[in-house]
Amino acid sequence: MEQTYPRIRVNTAVYWRTIFVIFLGSMAAFGAEYCVQPLIPVIAKEFMLSPASASLAVSAGLFGMAMSMLFIAVIGPALDRKKITTVSLLVAAVFTIVIGLCGNFYLILLLRFFQGVILAAFPSLMIAYINEEFEASSVGSVLGIYIGANAIGGLAGRLIVSSMADFFSWRTGLIIIGLLYLAIALSVGFFLPKSHHNNTGTISFKPGKIIANIFSDTKLLLIYLIGFCAMGSFVSVYNFITYVLLHEPYNLSQTFIGCLFFTYLIGSFSSAYMGKKTYLWGNSRVIGISALLMLLGIIITILMPLLCKILGLVVFTFGFFGCHTGACSWVGKLNKGDKAVSSSLYMFLYYTGASALGTLGGFFLEHYGWNGVVAMVIAAEIICFLLLHTVNGMLKKEK
Repeated sequence: MEQTYPRIRVNTAVYWRTIFVIFLGSMAAFGAEYCVQPLIPVIAKEFMLSPASASLAVSAGLFGMAMSMLFIAVIGPALDRKKITTVSLLVAAVFTIVIGLCGNFYLILLLRFFQGVILAAFPSLMIAYINEEFEASSVGSVLGIYIGANAIGGLAGRLIVSSMADFFSWRTGLIIIGLLYLAIALSVGFFLPKSHHNNTGTISFKPGKIIANIFSDTKLLLIYLIGFCAMGSFVSVYNFITYVLLHEPYNLSQTFIGCLFFTYLIGSFSSAYMGKKTYLWGNSRVIGISALLMLLGIIITILMPLLCKILGLVVFTFGFFGCHTGACSWVGKLNKGDKAVSSSLYMFLYYTGASALGTLGGFFLEHYGWNGVVAMVIAAEIICFLLLHTVNGMLKKEK
């Protein structure tokens, strides 16, 4: 007789232990993916690179994650959640340490690419684990803790590495944080309860089906492209605002630059707030208002006072997370087929936008200064409005 296992109940010892381990794992995964972002100017100086070339250290990881997202939905059902998430964190931690020791920029890019490929498994499978292993009544709150840890992990990784770069070197920062992530990965392996409720099956990989899904519904494709523009703008702004603030007239320290990413915390509030508003206002209005806030925020950063730069980032960040929440949930509502595939396609173009525009912004910075980056982001937001208008028109015709 097949043994049945109860789901994890709220307020039990197993519940709190699992929550804690998931929180740490999420911090490590997103910290490893983004910890090099505040180091772009430092890496550029050491390897004598342009801003666009140095930003590839971030873009390579995001591009690897984007490529991997194409396959996660297809092979995910056949993967053991605990084993793969543990291996993902272990390999990513080791790569972080090796990058800190690496003296060749092209090898750093290769390592970052494969780090992104490996890390893509963590968010997909951890969300699946939460949905499968916890009681239905607690899934929402556990997912909220997980998403909050994403923001905190990304912030902590950037802050620790930036501070280490000021007091020691960027290499020391990556090695230390890599060792911390290694300890977290081992904790996940030891303390995360085994998966008992995922129905592992055989892998049925059909590339043609994936490509067909991208173009099967024009409305969904346009929403994917909204995600492309929004995430690309967001990464580009945070990639290159550091260049502006490290030089005249600001001359801020690398530690302060790391603290600048505290503005990310506004994203946790924005996601929850705008997520609720999608039910009251509809996804289209939420995306429109959020894109307008992104536009307003980026324009404010043109002003010279440091306070205006920070205020602009706060408004821009609030708008981005609202736009992402509205677009991501809209994909789920409009898709009538395989929701796992459509979600993965959205994330594929989301991270592709981060990689592409996150590098292109460096070209505009190099040739036109910060105002060039602002102009690129404004153009991306205008494209978002045009895409949104087209989707709304198509939905009206269907009615």
